[in-house]
Amino acid sequence: MSVDGWNTVLVLGGIRSGKSEFAESLVADAPTVRYVATSAAGDPTDAEWAARLKAHRDRRPGGWTTEETADDPRRLADVVASARPNETLLVDDLGGWVTVLLDPAHQPADDTATVAELADAVRACPARLVVVSPEVGLSLVPTTPLGRAFTDALGAANRAVADSCDAVVLVVAGQACWLKTPAASSGTGAGAVTAAPTTVAAALPEVLTPTTAPEPAGVPWAAPTMALPVVATGLVIQPGMELPMPDEYAGPQALERLATLDVPGAGLGVLERVVGFAAATQGTPTPASWDSVRVLLLHGDHAGGAAAGSPPGESARRAAQARAGQGVLARLAAESGASLQVVETPASEAIEDLPALDHEQVEQALRYGWRLAEEAAEAGVRLLVLAACGAGTDAAAAAVLAATAGAEPPAVLGRVVTAGGEIDDAAWMRRCAAVRDALHRTRRSPRDAKDVLAELGGGDIAVATGVLLGATARRLPVLLDGPVGLAAGMVSRDLAGQARHWCLLADHGGHPAVRLAADVLGLDPLLDLRLDLGEGANALTALPLLRSVLSLAAALPARPDQQYAAGVDAAAGTDGATSADDTAGDPDAAAFVEPEPAGPGPATTAPTEPAAPTEHAPPAEPTPPAGAAEPTGSEPDPAGRRAD
Repeated sequence: MSVDGWNTVLVLGGIRSGKSEFAESLVADAPTVRYVATSAAGDPTDAEWAARLKAHRDRRPGGWTTEETADDPRRLADVVASARPNETLLVDDLGGWVTVLLDPAHQPADDTATVAELADAVRACPARLVVVSPEVGLSLVPTTPLGRAFTDALGAANRAVADSCDAVVLVVAGQACWLKTPAASSGTGAGAVTAAPTTVAAALPEVLTPTTAPEPAGVPWAAPTMALPVVATGLVIQPGMELPMPDEYAGPQALERLATLDVPGAGLGVLERVVGFAAATQGTPTPASWDSVRVLLLHGDHAGGAAAGSPPGESARRAAQARAGQGVLARLAAESGASLQVVETPASEAIEDLPALDHEQVEQALRYGWRLAEEAAEAGVRLLVLAACGAGTDAAAAAVLAATAGAEPPAVLGRVVTAGGEIDDAAWMRRCAAVRDALHRTRRSPRDAKDVLAELGGGDIAVATGVLLGATARRLPVLLDGPVGLAAGMVSRDLAGQARHWCLLADHGGHPAVRLAADVLGLDPLLDLRLDLGEGANALTALPLLRSVLSLAAALPARPDQQYAAGVDAAAGTDGATSADDTAGDPDAAAFVEPEPAGPGPATTAPTEPAAPTEHAPPAEPTPPAGAAEPTGSEPDPAGRRAD
């Protein structure tokens, strides 16, 4: 089974739909690929067909090998069946294969038996296999017997191969829509019940929440869903990765600019940090408001005592509610105009008895989270909001903090509150005992990032860590909220220390684990609202305020005195430089004035050189003679004042 959940996949699409390019992207991470070409060479005088074939060949990487089956269509089943488990095959396409199969040169032939042989070979194929085929079911019925025979044979082949593959995807206008996913392929028949995935899901269900208020009572308030494929990146996530840092100059420049704005009173207060953070992550002193925001809701349960006090099925209900565009998180996302993507993460074992995940699952989850951040960046998202819902997430985060920061579990475990609003101390004690036993079980285990995720963290924290790393690589800021995101920030330090500089914490929510992790990571919460609406919902509540601050900082003009000063400089033709006359008699201003370097042009009288300063005496003040040229290159005062 591949990283993204499937071993065999059928890629359908119409003419020029982009199906071949999409199929090639699915195997782009493989070191070698056997490209199985099924179409005949065609008429050598057909320049257009030759150009199509050439475009396909030119698009293939140099490390791929090509195998042709056009001479014998029955050989395609043998090629697929004989593939080894470590191989990757790309068959392009079944339309050309059916064309050769129906060619009079191969008649009489049992088309049904040949298609069945191919379907059996695909079902038993141990290699990673991608099959491309045209979708003819949406076209008109051909007017010729040969055309009808082709559509019938290709339709039968598509149905048989689709039934044998783990996944099926339809590409329309370059956009992929997954018709069959690995989670659904375990059932058979129309009435099969889809089992909940226990590994990294192959399809990412994305819910785009409405941007308007809900309809009146009686009208369901739901949102459209869309499945997105996960393409393995092929990267190796390891400790000490060199990822980018925010712009170290843009942030201070943005704060200096704030001091010149026409704001009454003391200004933005602690929210100035929002402007500095946005400026550093966007690389400009005048950052724009976050117009495109995506919420990633990570859903994954933890077994054992970590989930004590959590009603069975409650987290799944919350995730389903968010998918339907309902509930607190979805409504807040709708009000903010943010997209909401619900992500199923691997279920975690009881950490007091077993590792939460095996190391292969950790690697998959990290790459999975990285790809989530990449998809968001490619979609033009300007800010990610990390959210989580799952039984036992608080205890898993406490275990991670105990392993990475030396915290005592009771000190970082939040109180357990029942659905009726009562505090359940017995459940809290069971959670503490589970974390204590897990730490005792792993007392001799390494404390490397991946080991902590495997032994204690589990699927949601592992995917969240991958999201932080992928966002850092794509220079995408992340708004944290809750223990899962902060625990992921703690783990990411060993993999890439730059990740924490791309994170912003709006509110600690009064959670002890969030408080401790934020202190260790150096993330000062902007607000102290003590909201407890669920992880991610607290951040969305504060998001409109943060956006307002950025909009004000970008739109407000400079103070009148700053505008007047700028106008005087412009009228003097100095572009903001301070003239020698303005600095006469002002030693502080004169210290910032440098003589204009000599160059071609009319000779001028140079200013008198000041005497060399001694250790205890200030330097002599230069006095430019009358008629001397105005020096340029003056610098602003650090406090933002002009030197005049």
